[in-house]
Amino acid sequence: MKITLLKSFLLLGAFLCFGLAKAQTVSGTVSDANGPLPGASVLVKGTTNGTQTDFDGNYTLSDIGSSAVLVISYIGYSTQEIPVNGQSTINVTLQEDAQALDEVVIIGYGQTTVKDATGSVAAVTSEDFNGGVISSPEQLIQGKTSGVQITQSSGEPGAGIALRIRGTASVRSNNSPLFVIDGVPVTNESVSASGADVGVGTSGSKNPLNFLNPNDIESMSILKDASATAIYGSRGANGVVVITTKSGKGGGSQGQWGFTTNLSISKVANTYDLLTAEEFIERGGSNLGGATDWQNYIFRTSASTDNNLSYAQNYGKGNVRATFGYSKQFGVIENTNLERITGRVNAAHRFFDDKFRVNLQATVSRINDQAPFISRTSGSTGDLLAAAYYANPTLTANPGISAAPDRNPANLLAYYDDNTHTDRFLGNLSLEYDITEELTAKLNVGYDTSSSTRGQVSGPQILALNNGAENNGRAAVSNLDTENRLVELTLNYNKQYENSSLDALIGFSFQDFNRKGQNMLGQGYGTANLGAIIDATNSAYDATYNLASNYQAYGIGTFQDDADAGDQFRILGLTPNVNESTLTLPNIPIDAFTVDTFDNTDELQSFFGRVNYTLMDKYLFTATVRADGSSRFGGNNQYGYFPSAAFAWKLNEEDFTGDAFSTLKMRLSWGITGNQDGLGYGQFVNRTRWNQLGIGANSQITSPATSEIAFANPDLKWESTTQYGFGIDFGFNNDRFTGNIDLYRKETTDILLNLPAVQPATSPFVFQNVDGKIINQGIEFGLDYDILRGEDFNWNANFNISYNQNELTNYNGPNIQAGNLYGQGLTGTTSQILTNGKPLFTYNLREVDENFNVDTDPTILDKSGLPKIISGFSTSASYKNWDASVFFSGQFGHYVYNNTANALFAAPQIGSRNNLKSVVDNGVTLSATNPSTYFLEKGDFVRLQSASISYNVPLSGDGSLKSMRLSVNGQNLWLITDYSGLDPEVSTSDVPANGLPSASIDYLQYPRPRTFTFGVNVTF
Repeated sequence: MKITLLKSFLLLGAFLCFGLAKAQTVSGTVSDANGPLPGASVLVKGTTNGTQTDFDGNYTLSDIGSSAVLVISYIGYSTQEIPVNGQSTINVTLQEDAQALDEVVIIGYGQTTVKDATGSVAAVTSEDFNGGVISSPEQLIQGKTSGVQITQSSGEPGAGIALRIRGTASVRSNNSPLFVIDGVPVTNESVSASGADVGVGTSGSKNPLNFLNPNDIESMSILKDASATAIYGSRGANGVVVITTKSGKGGGSQGQWGFTTNLSISKVANTYDLLTAEEFIERGGSNLGGATDWQNYIFRTSASTDNNLSYAQNYGKGNVRATFGYSKQFGVIENTNLERITGRVNAAHRFFDDKFRVNLQATVSRINDQAPFISRTSGSTGDLLAAAYYANPTLTANPGISAAPDRNPANLLAYYDDNTHTDRFLGNLSLEYDITEELTAKLNVGYDTSSSTRGQVSGPQILALNNGAENNGRAAVSNLDTENRLVELTLNYNKQYENSSLDALIGFSFQDFNRKGQNMLGQGYGTANLGAIIDATNSAYDATYNLASNYQAYGIGTFQDDADAGDQFRILGLTPNVNESTLTLPNIPIDAFTVDTFDNTDELQSFFGRVNYTLMDKYLFTATVRADGSSRFGGNNQYGYFPSAAFAWKLNEEDFTGDAFSTLKMRLSWGITGNQDGLGYGQFVNRTRWNQLGIGANSQITSPATSEIAFANPDLKWESTTQYGFGIDFGFNNDRFTGNIDLYRKETTDILLNLPAVQPATSPFVFQNVDGKIINQGIEFGLDYDILRGEDFNWNANFNISYNQNELTNYNGPNIQAGNLYGQGLTGTTSQILTNGKPLFTYNLREVDENFNVDTDPTILDKSGLPKIISGFSTSASYKNWDASVFFSGQFGHYVYNNTANALFAAPQIGSRNNLKSVVDNGVTLSATNPSTYFLEKGDFVRLQSASISYNVPLSGDGSLKSMRLSVNGQNLWLITDYSGLDPEVSTSDVPANGLPSASIDYLQYPRPRTFTFGVNVTF
């Protein structure tokens, strides 16, 4: 017994000694190319024994067996596994994993990877963004993924951009996707003041995303199908674009500064071949004694600059990134520029053993925009572009010379001014707490506010306006303030089982949108100084806006209905009843002055949930549902319900596929999403407003009158889009060659439309959901291939193409004319029609034969302004420190109406006006007042969108600079098309009286420039 007990003690002692001999402490430093990496994970493989690196990238682990393996990982870097083998010090340098970054897709209220996504999603990271002069985030991803059409409306700096995902699903709305910036959904409505008519017509506002500095964006995820977008419910019908800004994770513990500066030179890519002064005289034109190339006079070669300074630091428990950006883009037309000043801070910190996480993202911006005399609604004599195209080339370039009844381009440049200033703040604060290892709660608070003012002035020296501005001066000042507040609370449950995983999310969201402002119009000023005229207008408002309360509008001056009474001060109110009153006349330095105000708030309250279930890492299931309640609808349909479901099968994980595929996944999806865009405020209740007071040529104010602007319809509800999808993702050779094929069908019902009311009625029109179905169906195909991979040389190619067929079916409503045309004699004419059995934006025109005989009645054609095929091709190569890339884009299968040619170049007659050399010499005999198929042309094109070459300067590492990159980029380098105008890529959305937007109508488009950009990027 004693011997046995002694043996047992000896055995236990030997075991303990052996264990102590084998167990040890390991320490070291984890770094990346920039230095120590705080917050990296160091874990003993197969155990829960692990830690994170501190501020200086250091770690220490105890009780490590000599045969243990350390797993070192960090988001965005390749994970390394290192055997201990008795080492007490192990230092590791992690390498960035570009492929891992590319795979991450930010989706609604979470993130996934491309391989684990059940819906149709795509991610474009900053490494793949388009370069050059970028004024809005959409331009960064143009042509980068299939099924996404991005068209800039013109070449004007900051011009609006039309983005379509899988076709056009709505008759009335702008069809833009929902943009979510760092978790905050932002409105698609403009945040810059739209302005008024000071005699030159109205012009649209700029792109609402211009405030966001493209250099601050890390990635953009495009959610295409209902499975991916239904979590956003009533705003997901047109797809969702999720924008994620850069954080300080890669800044290193010592911090890293970055500075980029670009110089861009732009010149008009194409101009019209007009008659020179000599050619004009030879063909019988009137000789005024001068010789002016008016295109050359208003166009210019411009130089623009973009500069960005950033600081990033990762300090272990958190990170921070701060940036300042300044850019000024000069347009290729005189008096055109866009200045953007931005500041941004992204900060994150972890508390309580990383259980509590705080994230802050905030950006502040100032946009200063100067626009020339350019407008589609500028009347029969046209705007600055029209005047430059038709102006007599023998007219001297003197602003004081009258060309009446036509307009002198020099006069329009000298005596018209249009400036918009927009301040915007967007910020969100998220608080995230791990209640248990599986359950996490998150509170997200967002705030988006802007203040914009636009001042437009036609000086008293301006000629040929015929509205009273001449000798008097006329000005409009428009103010717009917006506020968007967001509160969201989510609970996320994530549980890993033996051969499956569950990820469940429930949430609540409340968001409201307020828009308020004033539109002022004045005429008759005692100064010729354009700036002083704007100041006088603002002073008049400051002196009068608080003289009365509860008003919608007021006017000061002589009113047409009581001209003998002289000047009056009339107040037009809506509360408590529609009323008009007269107050004591204030003293203002303007002959006639009117003010109209508005203040509208919409609210959206939502409940949502999503379940992701993965079985054996092969079978993936997703189900979502969202209930949205909107103040835009009455009590009968205030809530809408939007479900979706999806299934994905990783076939490459099955034994029967063998090793042929590195990725092979099949996806099936179905879902319903909604749309309320284009509806506007309060369209379900009967509302009355005063008509906006106008000022006539004699400086008299139009008589006050009210009108019904909305007709009661308590049954009004969302448009609903049901989408079905089937897709296959594939990859070969460890995903060196990847691709995707997607088939989809979208059916939009309950179409929101403003139709004639059943008479007798107090309003001629009423918003309603009409019977009908808008179908978009198509196929998407994408390929990406790393053609060559080597230590010194790499070559990649990417190609995507998509086909979409659009049709309005089961529609029994009236045919609605759309697509307004502009120009002398074209007022009230249209070119497009909404009708059953045809695509949206179908053309309805009189046909013309080879002898220029035009039919009496229009024909509904099998031609639409919507492209059927969009495509993109890019290829990039790198050799040692050099890299280069080219990018082509194309659109096919649509038609463009050349409204410019119709209005200006239809007939060969010349006298006081210039014309195209080809029109004069070829004897075209068409009337400008008779629109026809002669001006309808194929819009197919292929564009070399950009090409770039860059060089990474080798540095010794001893100096303060960590890296230096030099680059040259060219944009819009050449265009292949049969279109006779300047450019077939046009995007129009002008809304005529019947409330329908237009598409692919080319009227006096601001020409696109050809741009070369020289850049320097350094880190230190």
